[in-house]
Amino acid sequence: MNKRPATVAVTALALALTLAACSGNGDSADSNGSSAAPGTTVSHIHGLGLDPADQHLYVATHEGVYTPDAKGEPQLVGDSKDDFMGFTVAGDKTFYASGHPTSGGNKGLIRSTDAGETWEALSLSGESDFHALESAHGTVYGYDSTNGLVRTTKDGVSWREGARLEALDIAVSPTDPRVVLATTAEGVARSSDGGKTFAPGKEPVMAFLSWTAKDGLYGIDTSGGLNRSTDGGTTWKKVSTVPGGRPQALTAVGAEHVLAATQAGVFESKDGGRTFKKRLAVTSTGGH
Repeated sequence: MNKRPATVAVTALALALTLAACSGNGDSADSNGSSAAPGTTVSHIHGLGLDPADQHLYVATHEGVYTPDAKGEPQLVGDSKDDFMGFTVAGDKTFYASGHPTSGGNKGLIRSTDAGETWEALSLSGESDFHALESAHGTVYGYDSTNGLVRTTKDGVSWREGARLEALDIAVSPTDPRVVLATTAEGVARSSDGGKTFAPGKEPVMAFLSWTAKDGLYGIDTSGGLNRSTDGGTTWKKVSTVPGGRPQALTAVGAEHVLAATQAGVFESKDGGRTFKKRLAVTSTGGH
């Protein structure tokens, strides 16, 4: 991999996504006129997930973790309005995340076992900001953006360092713990040794990936185009374009069940991405 051009290109890609997520476009309503609750700002989404305990939607943002209330309006979970990054649902009421406290710095790896009401620091506090986290095969896989490094841990405390690369997101095969994919400037890069090394990226270029079912690997490009691979990323087919512009997060709940966040909201598909329904509106704001 030609590292210097890749670094420049990925940095530009990350910047474009960040600017898109943070810039106001004044369009937070869908065709039915729904919008975020008055006085509530939900923007710059970093992660999505459904709690398998009750199928409630959780949305990790720059201003805390939110879930839709009975009217579909964003409701803050717990009392933290920290910046939550690298959010992933690991099991019933069990979430992992990273990010930044409102006071500044890096959270390292944190965990909640009560569906986001409270959080405990596990490791790397002050040292690492994971922009991508995946929980699979009894292991947490993370992309440490602070150090440009893939890391893995089984206990949340002791980490094994993997490859250094410039990436935006990672995904882990649901059937093989050795297979890890990463989004790079050249395209999707593949590891066959648990993230220790990666082959050069191959097109198409994706912003985010999610892989929950063997034949249900999804990728979303920088324009919101949703792509699917049924052969582990060897070939891709564009399924649709998610409404709302540039993407902010992507989570495949199952082979046909997909969540995606864009500038205009959080959208859900239960037919493999062919059609989407808005689950939560987003108010785009300026600043980071």
